[in-house]
Amino acid sequence: QHILRLAEMCRRLETEEEKVLPFYPSSLVEGEQQEARRVLEEVPVEPLAQAVRDYVGLERFWQRFSKVKLEEQALERERAALSQRNQELRELLRQYLAGISVTQEVLGEPNPL
Repeated sequence: QHILRLAEMCRRLETEEEKVLPFYPSSLVEGEQQEARRVLEEVPVEPLAQAVRDYVGLERFWQRFSKVKLEEQALERERAALSQRNQELRELLRQYLAGISVTQEVLGEPNPL
């Protein structure tokens, strides 16, 4: 109950998009959706399954949590790609500046241009 109360309090922190479009489109085909509905309507006989039914209210939390984790991974990959691109551009800039400058050290190496 405490967790559910905290989730209700956090509703104020949701973005407008989350408030307006709280449901995520399902990636299941129609047959899979019907099977999932049928399983959810069955009365669980196992103790663990009965306990899980008590936390159905956290389903949106786990959807959001998963979405945030996916976005975090995507941003981390983008950061790594941008960091790599930054290193490549720095190296090109270093080669360019070495090519246009005239110093004793540069004259001793092959001209990169």
